[in-house]
Amino acid sequence: MTYVLALVVLVLALPWGVAWLVRRLAALLPPREACWALTGAAVLMAGGTIAVLAGLFHVPLLASLERLPLGRVLEEWPAAVPAACVAGVALAFQLVLLVRRWRKHRSSLKRAWQSAGGGVHDGDVLVLPGDEVDAFALPRYRRRPARVVMTSGMVAALKPGEHAALLAHERAHLAGRHHVLAAVADLSAMVHPAVRSLTKLLEFHLERWADEAAAIAVGDRKVMAGAIARAALAGAAQRRRPDAGYPVLSATTGPVPQRVEALLLPRPAAPQRGARRAEAWGLTLTVALSTVAAVAVAYGLHEYVEYAASAVRGG
Repeated sequence: MTYVLALVVLVLALPWGVAWLVRRLAALLPPREACWALTGAAVLMAGGTIAVLAGLFHVPLLASLERLPLGRVLEEWPAAVPAACVAGVALAFQLVLLVRRWRKHRSSLKRAWQSAGGGVHDGDVLVLPGDEVDAFALPRYRRRPARVVMTSGMVAALKPGEHAALLAHERAHLAGRHHVLAAVADLSAMVHPAVRSLTKLLEFHLERWADEAAAIAVGDRKVMAGAIARAALAGAAQRRRPDAGYPVLSATTGPVPQRVEALLLPRPAAPQRGARRAEAWGLTLTVALSTVAAVAVAYGLHEYVEYAASAVRGG
């Protein structure tokens, strides 16, 4: 059983290596592809963790299906029940975290829509009265169509061309359904702590994705950079919205200086084929190893139960 336990430890530890590798990969990819790589890796890491814990949790169940007395099972593998209990507690804890996080997302979205109730409609834009400087993308909620929310203070802080650029940025968030990717990664981080290192990076690349889409829409990268910088400076003295329990998709979030610097450079071209291929193969190999290890754990647990059943019956 030692090799099975070693594989369990390996599968639970692999996400740390996957996270490091995906961060390297994201640095070589354009923003859109980087977002998909980060989100996909987060889901795989969380899924693999749950699969291993579920396999450990079901060892006593597999033994009962083989009609093995619990006492005899403990004689063959004393750690079977403690390991299953630990796995069960971990799964229950993860479930609680996931449910609480999901409810917080929904509650925050509901409050955001309630706070935007007094806005004035201008097409797909809701303009909120007040001196507060803010703008963000508001996903659809209970048959309410998605909207771009902008305060009067933000409108006053921007030049006309920058106003259009900021709207294009928030519309890009909604068109790309970036809130879904952010929520998926955020929920995956409740399963394995290694995923948490990817969520902030995903937030940055989501903003970069929207920046590049907006720059194409307005046709001027310098105007887009100026809009982000001016909006961030105008809202720098304000406290972040207290009701933001879900990842906020706003042009003023993320490391603004790096985003502005990127927009002042030419549009990012596809990375060199050799470097991207090497990183992609590294990521594929790591994911493949994680999958093979998870399957090996499941197979090893099944085979051990079969062996224990034969040993008990033979004894």
